[in-house]
Amino acid sequence: MKRAVNASDTDGHRITWTFLTHHARVLVEIARDPEVRMRDIAARINITERAVQTIVTDLHEAGYLTRERIGRRNRYNLDLDMHLRYPTEAGLPVRLLITIFTDRDLHSHAD
Repeated sequence: MKRAVNASDTDGHRITWTFLTHHARVLVEIARDPEVRMRDIAARINITERAVQTIVTDLHEAGYLTRERIGRRNRYNLDLDMHLRYPTEAGLPVRLLITIFTDRDLHSHAD
């Protein structure tokens, strides 16, 4: 089984914590590419493929995404009107989180 490699910041220091959970990172990757493979998500966010599978199942069971089988691949559809789960952010739609990163992607590709 492939193990995730520890990430480093731009100065080469080992990163021991981040602001976003793996669930948020998986959701963002799916928003960026609804037909993304789990192994590609795992590589992009530096976790195991099995961890991605567990997170996708969690997100599916909670109603944040649905899966549509297309041949041998899945296409994911996000419900961006679902609310964030932590009590202090519970009134905010997940769309706000996704928009932060997809807007950043659009601006970085425009440069």
